[in-house]
Amino acid sequence: MLKGKDMLSIHDLSVDEVQEILTLAKELKAKQKAGIEHHLLKGKTLGMIFEKSSTRTRVSFETGMYQLGGQALFLSNRDLQLGRGEPIKDTARVLSRYLDGIMIRTFGHERAVELAQWADIPVINALTDLLHPCQVLTDLLTIQEHKGKNLKGLKMAYVGDGNNMTNSYMYGCAKAGMTFVAATPENYRPDETVMKNAMDDAKQTGASISVITDPQEAVKGADIVVTDTWASMGQEDEHEARKKIFAPYQVNKELMALADKRAIVMHCLPAYRGEEITEEVLEANAAVIFDEAENRLHTQKAVMALTMC
Repeated sequence: MLKGKDMLSIHDLSVDEVQEILTLAKELKAKQKAGIEHHLLKGKTLGMIFEKSSTRTRVSFETGMYQLGGQALFLSNRDLQLGRGEPIKDTARVLSRYLDGIMIRTFGHERAVELAQWADIPVINALTDLLHPCQVLTDLLTIQEHKGKNLKGLKMAYVGDGNNMTNSYMYGCAKAGMTFVAATPENYRPDETVMKNAMDDAKQTGASISVITDPQEAVKGADIVVTDTWASMGQEDEHEARKKIFAPYQVNKELMALADKRAIVMHCLPAYRGEEITEEVLEANAAVIFDEAENRLHTQKAVMALTMC
């Protein structure tokens, strides 16, 4: 279903395609744990464009391609003529002659969209300032592992900045039929267009998408509580100001007392203990959070295998 397609946004995926990714990710994880060869991309090459640095993204994609029998090329701005002003459309057409797929981690979402527009091979969005679809697909897999395969009706509460994670959670929960409530400060709400699209998607699955300002109200009865750093990459100069604004949005023991007693906490990492989450809550949920980190590998392998096969 996904063969040859781009993966820029969960909004672009059908409900069946989301489930296809999660099912294959689970299978590939089981094979990797059992030492069973799964060289679905033998002889294939992935180009990895990094305009934003990352630990988990680079290691998981590079390792994933190796485990799938292919190879990955790390391409920074220092390695590409993009860094010297070559148009994206030219880079896209050149790389399409050499590679079987492109992964991009960048700033403006329009850069990923333009790359996909001009490339003749699949383009995977590994993160933009607007969306982080691979992480949210990973989180849906992790929730299935800890809460059961049927995600429909589960409540996820997001507490913090209305950033690319919030945007992608809205899309992911809408496709999965979940209830999603984000609590953000009034001036830090998620993208309005994404919210509208997610609400439209939710009508197809019975999901519910809402954004409020009260973290206590958002977390009431939640099955999953998620958060993210208060200052994303590129916002470092706002860090101190944001710490004051987001202080009431910390995921701590008191807030978690309002969630379902079996609730799990998730964080895409890196985590800043004592800011968006306390050391106590993070360590109490470390098993889930580091399963989540590991699952980046398996979910991205599924995305690559399905789009690049």
